[in-house]
Amino acid sequence: MSLPLILLSVVNLLDTSIEFLKGVGPKRADLLRSELQIFSFRDLLNYFPFRYIDRSQFLKISEIHDLDRLIQIRGRLRGIERVGKQRQQRLKAEFYDDSGSIELVWFKGIRFIAPSLKPNVEYVIFGKPNLFQNRLSFAHPELDVVTPEYLKKISGWQPVYSTTEKLSGKSLNSRGIEKLLKNLLPQVLEQIPETLNPELHHRLKLLTRAAAYRHIHFPSDQEQLEKARFRIKFEELFFTQLRLQKINLQHKLQYEGFVFTNVGEHFNSFYANHLPFELTGAQKRVMKEIRRDLGSGSHMNRLLQGDVGSGKTIVAVLCMLLAIDNGFQACIMAPTEILAQQHFQSISELLEPMGLKVGMLTGSVKKSERKPIHEDLLSGALKIVVGTHALLEDTVKFKNLGLAIIDEQHRFGVAQRAKLWLKNRNPPHVLVMTATPIPRTLAMTFYGDLDTSIIDELPPGRKPIKTVHYFENSRLKLNGFLKKEIEKGRQVYIVYPLIEESEKLDYADLMAGYEAIDRAFPKPKYQVSVVHGRMKSEDKEFEMQRFMKAQTDIMVATTVIEVGVNVPNASVMVIESSEKFGLSQLHQLRGRVGRGAEQSYCILMSGHKLSNDGKTRLKTMCSTNNGFEIAEVDLGLRGPGDIMGTQQSGLMDFKLASLTADGDLVKLSRHEAQVFLSDDPEMEKPENKRVQIRYKQLEKENPNWGRIS
Repeated sequence: MSLPLILLSVVNLLDTSIEFLKGVGPKRADLLRSELQIFSFRDLLNYFPFRYIDRSQFLKISEIHDLDRLIQIRGRLRGIERVGKQRQQRLKAEFYDDSGSIELVWFKGIRFIAPSLKPNVEYVIFGKPNLFQNRLSFAHPELDVVTPEYLKKISGWQPVYSTTEKLSGKSLNSRGIEKLLKNLLPQVLEQIPETLNPELHHRLKLLTRAAAYRHIHFPSDQEQLEKARFRIKFEELFFTQLRLQKINLQHKLQYEGFVFTNVGEHFNSFYANHLPFELTGAQKRVMKEIRRDLGSGSHMNRLLQGDVGSGKTIVAVLCMLLAIDNGFQACIMAPTEILAQQHFQSISELLEPMGLKVGMLTGSVKKSERKPIHEDLLSGALKIVVGTHALLEDTVKFKNLGLAIIDEQHRFGVAQRAKLWLKNRNPPHVLVMTATPIPRTLAMTFYGDLDTSIIDELPPGRKPIKTVHYFENSRLKLNGFLKKEIEKGRQVYIVYPLIEESEKLDYADLMAGYEAIDRAFPKPKYQVSVVHGRMKSEDKEFEMQRFMKAQTDIMVATTVIEVGVNVPNASVMVIESSEKFGLSQLHQLRGRVGRGAEQSYCILMSGHKLSNDGKTRLKTMCSTNNGFEIAEVDLGLRGPGDIMGTQQSGLMDFKLASLTADGDLVKLSRHEAQVFLSDDPEMEKPENKRVQIRYKQLEKENPNWGRIS
């Protein structure tokens, strides 16, 4: 079925329904829609091959060694015969060249195939070889008579497309989809609009968009394919970065930032008299970057990355003191009560000698205790408040909020973070902190609208944590080591995995482990705490406090202690069934120790049956303490979507580009987007009209992409 000519004049050809393409029709169109989400000519055009086969290469039969790849051979047929009874009949033929022979076999369509097979005619067979009864064979190979026209047709690279069983049943296997694209491309190539400006095109030596689409589907050689892939990947990444950089620019231009020019009594007094240790070079560098933002008159929107124990809290305290010195209030918002409580305690201890009171607002704070905090925030008497989502409630009003710090921000949604902006007449400066190291390419994409600072140095005196992997049969060795550490006055964490689908099983595993530890470390010589998600908040807090006060030697817990527990005296982290944890979680748990001056240890316990990914994770943990190196390995294992979650999935809709594999291209696209917007922030110049049109089209097509934040 073809589209009536009268309609072509009013419908953009690329938006034409897929059923009107030659070779499709209504039934196949329904399958393409349901199986591959291909609705239009445009969708099919953007359905790229996942690999290619070089059809210019032929093997000899004697050269067949790899049974896992598609190959092609030139040769002739002999011994064509049908064998077996009627219902189980199969068609066999011997295929030979000057190096040997193999068997070809067909089980279906015999009555159609048999008449077409001619002995002593030269054929090309194409397919994947099998080994049956110690002899090579091909089942249902593609078979074509050798002619000059045919050899010319297969001289290039053949695309291979993903398909499904239902589509293959309607002859829409990879070759079927290839035929559709051969029908489509001649019709639409001239309709493919250019999207980049001429200057960028020329400087990066990019293919035209139409040429890129032609060569991505049907390249004649590797060079053409690479140029096409580069062009399409660059465009995907460039427009994503353009969106992120535009948001960053709009924040700075649209929102007047409070100006923190005064470095006053609070900051200077704390810096001179109350710093618990001298700042590292990385902390000093980060403070300079933040102070430059705070004094610029533009709204600060900065991401602070720092590994576990790198000293982000001190940087946060110094920033809050700058806010106070300039007549503003500051808040810090954490995703869990445990982390909020930890921040409250550590910040209160740091500021108590200066007489600065810190408030706390979480879901468990009683109503009677909230009221005075609300009143003091509104009057301005309370300068600093720490809290959870409770800070976002409408009842929480500030006199003059100038700085909002968000910890572990990936656990908050866009709407939740935006509520903090409404807490003052102008949005407060925002400092986003994370102890979860983010690979550079992900940070540039997911947080591309934020300026980034990194604390990549640990405070002096900290010793690297020693990490070892023990199998279950080393349990006695482990217990002996733990007893020696406890005799030195140290404390131990023992953590069990939390598998959400099986809460009862988690609890059973935890309690069985607790009982085994109780037997191995008997009272009264040893004291053991247990903490898990089914406990009441007050009971959990009681056990936490006992451990923090060194009243217990061992804390048996689920991952509830992943963040927010700071016990410098704890020197050993034992992670049970460590193969069930992701790399990021293993690294976070390890960060619970190594907070004092003593040597600390992380012991990864596992069974003997480990997947390849499991082996890689445990080997990585034992080989490095560097969170950013670990994050890069994690990215390779899991991919960006799993690491960052789905809340910003609009960023993940790449057809070709990969944040895992295309790091250099991410950097290039980010740089080019920054250069582009510095020259034409509103995309108003005539030469940038194409970019503007494509940008607006993407906003319209993908609302998630338009709401990146």
